Amino acid sequence: MAEVPGLLISAPSSGTGKTTVMLGLLRALAEDGLAVQPFKSGPDYIDPAFHRAASGRASFNLDGWAMGPSLWQAIAAQAEGAGICVAEGSMGLFDGVATRGQQGFGSSAETAQAMGWPVVLVIDVSGQAQSAAATALGFRDYLPGLPFAGVILNRVASPRHERLARLGMERAGLPVLGALPRRGDLTLPERHLGLIQAVEHPDLETAIAGYAAFLREHVDLAALRAAAWGTALPAHGTLPRPPAQRIALAQDAAFSFTYPHVLEGWRRAGAEILPFSPLADEAPDPDADLVWLPGGYPELHAGTLAAAERFRAGLRCHAETRPVHGECGGYMALGEALIDKDGTRHAMAGLLGLVTSYETRRFHLGYRRAVLDAALPGHAPGTALRGHEFHYSTILEQPDAPLARVADADGNPVPETGSHRGHVSGTFFHLIAEEEAA
Repeated sequence: MAEVPGLLISAPSSGTGKTTVMLGLLRALAEDGLAVQPFKSGPDYIDPAFHRAASGRASFNLDGWAMGPSLWQAIAAQAEGAGICVAEGSMGLFDGVATRGQQGFGSSAETAQAMGWPVVLVIDVSGQAQSAAATALGFRDYLPGLPFAGVILNRVASPRHERLARLGMERAGLPVLGALPRRGDLTLPERHLGLIQAVEHPDLETAIAGYAAFLREHVDLAALRAAAWGTALPAHGTLPRPPAQRIALAQDAAFSFTYPHVLEGWRRAGAEILPFSPLADEAPDPDADLVWLPGGYPELHAGTLAAAERFRAGLRCHAETRPVHGECGGYMALGEALIDKDGTRHAMAGLLGLVTSYETRRFHLGYRRAVLDAALPGHAPGTALRGHEFHYSTILEQPDAPLARVADADGNPVPETGSHRGHVSGTFFHLIAEEEAA
């Protein structure tokens, strides 16, 4: 298979503006006639939808902790036919976990090394000038062998500020690929799990077009394209197999957190995905073999879900004879009740005894390794799974049998074991992959 050159957009930390740079770059390159394949390094189920809106191609996660070689290769191969790959890093460039996973520690730098993609470091230079070069120099030299394209200076206050920051980079021998003036409108709306969902943005197309125009004015796109590099794409690999032939998948503003590689694997294997909207009080297709409720924001729509009688009746009917599974927000919706931020208790589907509270907030974040004690659709007892947990809800009651023995990336047990009752199961972790044999 042919080689497709690529770049990885990263930063020293979160909040530096790399997502707006990423979206603007994707759109600008697509406008120039390139087929642009976006990727996201790490476990993020919100950014890929923004990438798709900007590039016109589905974006996929690459995760060195959670994914084994076969899945990694299958996802990398999605770039076939593209003219360039552009990946967005998570958090800071070298941020990962302490214990090695399937391939590494989960950092964006590992993704860049594995794919041969030079790093474009987005540096927030507000409050500094030449000193920014010392930070960038440290990032370039921290990991020997890391391909490095250069830096984009962000939030530049004035022409004088830009000149001083460029002088520092020149002294450090670091190419400056662009300098973006400070603009308050170049931010995306956020909520408690990060960005709002792409489908909720009031005018996403206008925003992305604005980012692209801004980058054209202040970034050397020709230099970026010239810096792109990469290794030959793999010719093999295996995407996740579908857990059933006909899968009723909840899809709306309350349930949208699905990893693109999972759905792509289901579709390629011939599964029928039957979307329905609980918020519109739609019942799952009565002929479905499986109902799957992904994560999302049920805590923001608890009253609507509590009043969705057709949805809940359809779930209960399906669960009498066939499997129902929920992840994170979907798990909460399968429970007995959900308490919102104001302390109001809302009845959920009642297929599990789970009671969760968003009023009693506690942050849960991190990779998860789960060994199943009972079957999860598509996975037998004893199977080891890799996933990621990210939510603020607290379990108040969980009377059902645990679904799995769950640990964090370092092997420490976590109390969110998931649960099951009859044909119904749920987890607080979002499934990324079944663990591959060593």
